[in-house]
Amino acid sequence: MVLAPVPSATARLADIRRELREAPPAKRAARLRELAYSIRRSDLEMISRAGQGHIGGDFSAADIVSVLYFAVLDVRPEEPTWAERDRFVLSKGHAAGILYSALAHAGFFPEAELATFMEPLSPLNGHPNRRKVPGVETNTGPLGHGFPVAVGMAVAAKLDDSDRRTYVLTGDGELQEGSNWEAAMSASQQRLGRLTVIVDRNRLQQGAATEETSGLDPLDAKWAAFGFDVRAVDGHNHEALYQALSEDRAIDDRPLCLIADTIKGKGVSFIENRVEWHHKVPTTDQTAAAFKELTAR
Repeated sequence: MVLAPVPSATARLADIRRELREAPPAKRAARLRELAYSIRRSDLEMISRAGQGHIGGDFSAADIVSVLYFAVLDVRPEEPTWAERDRFVLSKGHAAGILYSALAHAGFFPEAELATFMEPLSPLNGHPNRRKVPGVETNTGPLGHGFPVAVGMAVAAKLDDSDRRTYVLTGDGELQEGSNWEAAMSASQQRLGRLTVIVDRNRLQQGAATEETSGLDPLDAKWAAFGFDVRAVDGHNHEALYQALSEDRAIDDRPLCLIADTIKGKGVSFIENRVEWHHKVPTTDQTAAAFKELTAR
């Protein structure tokens, strides 16, 4: 089963992008915040209903994903394979829930399909599948593999002499995988100025803090040493994310690395910065309390 896009979704998404582009910064940030909390609420409902998921990593990435899909990416939900679309790769594939939620809200498929998350025969598996879900660019799940694929996409765009851009979101624990650094060397060598890697720097991984497992700091210096233009950004500041991700860097032939400082579980007080919520599922009472917090913020 392959999901079908929502009629007129491309025009509606283009209207949202135009509205955000023309809005003053404060109004744009407020609208993006509204969208980000909307996809968080859908994600919470999906995970609670399914009894499975990764709510901590989903919520740390929610603001980044919402800014990308509603304000930055040049995509057409009704033509998910349009050749000149921007590419987005969710390398931390276990955070599939927040990607599905964003894709549904953008119109790549009906929001009602989110209720099938993790059910038998549902296209919405625990990790994204490009053959089943429109808008998913590549299957991801084994950590450290999404970034190398994104580098390949950026190389293809350069060979095509295309202006399309490639974005990839990695977890910080994921950077303990050596394949990322092989890809980084290649991206720098190929001078991929239209490639942006965003690091979801929530400092927690499954079971422990990243620095207790295999330390990453100084992370900015590592990326710089691999030839990247490196910048730090508050991963929950919508206007800062918008400015950083929408900049046209056609002249700069260095790839960009945004180290986004985030909070795992951002948005729900009893989930934030708690390592057990990497894949813990909320009870019925916790779901109600979390939904209330996400609605009030």
